Amino acid sequence: MKRINIPSGSEYEELVGYSRAVRVGNVIEVAGTTSMKDGKVRGLGEPYYQVKIILKKIEQALVDAGG
Repeated sequence: MKRINIPSGSEYEELVGYSRAVRVGNVIEVAGTTSMKDGKVRGLGEPYYQVKIILKKIEQALVDAGG
């Protein structure tokens, strides 16, 4: 089966081989999603806001992966 890496735009993609999501066949795995942007935590001290940011990122990764 073909593996498709879904990029996140993170500097760590090339450095350590990170991908926000990976699709193999009809399975999409998502991992390592945080509320970071431009090296800073968005919503620091506000867990609800952080979760909203993270879920939006996961949603976009799933859409990008064809989910």
